[in-house]
Amino acid sequence: MDEFLIRPTPDDPKLSSTVDGVDHDGQAVQVNVVSERALTLFLNAQEIVTMMTIGDHPDLLAVGYLLNQNMLKPDDVITGIDYDDDLEVVIVRTERETNYEEKLKKKVRTSGCAQGTVFGDIMDSFESINLPENASLKTSWLYALTKKINTEPSLYLSAGAIHGCVLCAEDRPLVYMEDVGRHNAVDKIAGWMHMNGVDPSDKIFYTTGRLTSEMVIKTAMMGIPILVSRSGFTASGVELAREVGLTLIGRARGKRFVALSGADRIVFDSDPAEIGDEDPKHRRKGSGKDS
Repeated sequence: MDEFLIRPTPDDPKLSSTVDGVDHDGQAVQVNVVSERALTLFLNAQEIVTMMTIGDHPDLLAVGYLLNQNMLKPDDVITGIDYDDDLEVVIVRTERETNYEEKLKKKVRTSGCAQGTVFGDIMDSFESINLPENASLKTSWLYALTKKINTEPSLYLSAGAIHGCVLCAEDRPLVYMEDVGRHNAVDKIAGWMHMNGVDPSDKIFYTTGRLTSEMVIKTAMMGIPILVSRSGFTASGVELAREVGLTLIGRARGKRFVALSGADRIVFDSDPAEIGDEDPKHRRKGSGKDS
């Protein structure tokens, strides 16, 4: 596959706007801020959830969300996806009749921004996951990926207050999605993979956000064996990654990174001394240490 089959569109006027303000010196400034809008998802005739999102790729977001919540099965036949921009509604229609009234009562609020949720039966599926053991990550790929991703024009760089997730193959970024919640960006990629029949077994997943339990669960359920972030870890994220055999790499900036799970998949084929530190101008505006 070629690089950046889908890339960020920071110049899309629907995704951000310029707002006037005053800085710490009392000087007038203009700041680029990310748009946020509601999107209500229906599966057939049943309302599932209302998500806050930047509004791009609603079809992929809807499919990915349903897949990652075990409401859409891998072999389900999707007969249609209807999106109404004015009503801010997306409807996924399937051949199989669906009813998740009981499941919807068992929500678990996650640490994901913009109120991420998972449902009570997700862990049953998580515990049965077998990730491929023969997948690998060369450090030369990791260094190339972080440079390409961090220098790609994006809302993450221009506006902040947003998360980016990237599906990668070896040293190639394939699909780069952004959203106000990292879980939404993950779901868009899950939707794209499903709609395009992409094999997850040799893929690498990169995120700008924290390596939380939600990120680990969703990556593992997508069948991707390697998860990388420029940010840090949570204890529950590390515990779950070790339980399922996911390679978990955080604080990947410039030549530095830390692996807290699945380090046996890493092939150290580059000398860190030959890799420069991250250029400060490629850091997100207003980013924290472990945002």
